[in-house]
Formats: sequence, C-alpha cells, structure tokens
Amino acid sequence: MDVSDILAAHEARQKAVTVEKEIPLAVDTGFLTVTDLNPVDAESYEADLEDYLMSTARDGVQTLIASLFSLPTTSSPDGPLAQLPAPTTQLPRAKPLPKPKPPTKWEKFAKAKGIQKKRRDKKVWDEEKQEWVDRWGWKGANKQKETQWLTEVPANADIDHDPAKIARDARKARVAKNERQHQQNLARAAQGTGAAPAAAPTTLRKKQIDRTLAVTRTSTASMGKFDRTLEGEKKLKGVKRKFEPTEKAAASEKSHNLAILAKLDKEPAAKKSRRATQESAGSDVLNVRKAIRSASKGKGSAALAREGGKKGKKGKKGKR
Repeated sequence: MDVSDILAAHEARQKAVTVEKEIPLAVDTGFLTVTDLNPVDAESYEADLEDYLMSTARDGVQTLIASLFSLPTTSSPDGPLAQLPAPTTQLPRAKPLPKPKPPTKWEKFAKAKGIQKKRRDKKVWDEEKQEWVDRWGWKGANKQKETQWLTEVPANADIDHDPAKIARDARKARVAKNERQHQQNLARAAQGTGAAPAAAPTTLRKKQIDRTLAVTRTSTASMGKFDRTLEGEKKLKGVKRKFEPTEKAAASEKSHNLAILAKLDKEPAAKKSRRATQESAGSDVLNVRKAIRSASKGKGSAALAREGGKKGKKGKKGKR
C-alpha cells in the first residue's frame, strides 16, 4: 500500500502552520503584536502586491496564534482562557517625566538639623467619648476647646471674655499662617525652577491702583497732561484729546450751534413718553385716588362715605 500521498499532504499541512524566515518574527504576546524586520522582496512586491501583503499578514497572524496556543490555559464556562504575559516592548512616554518638587523651607531646615519627619495619625483617642475621633476636620479634636462646656477663665480676664471665640480665632490664625507659608513655598519653588509664579495679592492690588490712577488722570480736561506726576510713574500711552480748530467756516459753526439749540429745545424723552401714554388712553381718564383725596380733603374714601351718608339723612328729614 502506497501512503506517500497521505504523508505528503500531512507534511504540507504541518508546513502551513510553520513560519520560517531569515529574520525570526518578534512576537510580543502581551501587546498582541508581531514585528517583521525582514526586508521587502521587491520582485514579489511588484509582481502581485495583494498576494504579497496577504502572505506577510498571514505569517504574522499565524505566528501570533501559535504563541497564544503555547500559553497555559484555564477552563471556564466560555471555554479555555489564556493569561497574557507582561509586555516586553518599551513604549515611549507621551509626556516627559515629572520633575521632583523642590524642598520647602522646613524640609531644608530639617535636613540640615537631621530632624526625622514623624507622620501623625489621623485619629486620636477621646477620653470623654471613649472612642477614636478625627484629629482635624468636622468634630475634630482640634476644636475641643471651642465646643467644651466648661472652660477655665483667668482671674484678670475681661467681662466679655469668650474662651470659645479666642480658641476659634487662634485656630483660624494657624490656618492662615499655614496658607501663607504654602504660598511662600510655591513662590520660592517657582523662582528656583524659573517658572512664572502666580500673581500675589500685592501684585493684583498694585495693578488695580495703576488702573484707577490712569482713569483719574484721563478724567481731566487736559487728559492728565498738566497733572503732577508721582515718582516712578510711567507715562500713559495712547491717551490723546482731539481739539477742534480755533478758526472754521461760518456754515459749519452755524450748523454746530443750531444742533446745540435743537437739543436744548427738545422735550425730555420721559415727559414725552408720559404725555403720549395719557393721550393714547384718552382725555376722559380720571385719577380716582387723587379725586377722592381732593374731595375728602385728605381724609380718605371712608370719611367721604360717612359724610355722604350724613347728608342723605339730613335731606330726608327736611322733606318731612
């Protein structure tokens, strides 16, 4: 029995799943990528481009699938699962590495003196409540003097002495001091790195004063030209006043004066609109409140009704 044909077909099948190239393909199973570093075969590329690309893609996919099937698998309801290994390809960073923060003033002092930093716990034991409470924050241990029901008052204290207010003011002063030191550390770090520091409150205040000064200077008739300047004050740029010529044609001067007279003779817009509203409502419009006040001599509608009732009774008695 001749089985050469069967063996040849089996060998061809085995060869179909084996990829052999001059430079082995670089497989990164963690990223599911295959890199082919072999040079392009110019003859095959120009002869049939589609067939060459399909053959190259088939070799890469076949190598990747073979590497996946070589991984250890675990059974699951959806079938066998393989755990991908860690990637081996080094990918470049999208952004540069962050620069280390410069040490603060306290960190420099602690390093020079050899002081070791001790991290304080966020929780402290409260003997009164017999439980752990927060050191800071809402209902924190740092507010104990502000909320305690009994506080010792010094003998020389004032009448309006408030221990809770004093403790609260001291705590807020510590918070303000920490924030001020934090801003100073940021400014010192910005100067060390050469970056532009954030605008300090004094800088913002100086800009506001300069802006206000510029507005007051331009509010004079000479646009601040003859005002006394301060020491170190810069000259304003772009501030000019347009003066009309001293001599001009009679026709232009006449038209200018007539325009001024027309503005003076014009009726105010508010009065004009009020009169137009009254005319549109009709000439028979009566202000009832004003009429009642005039008829009752300021006493009101109730007094006017009482007087009307009395007059009616008197008229009836006269007819009898």
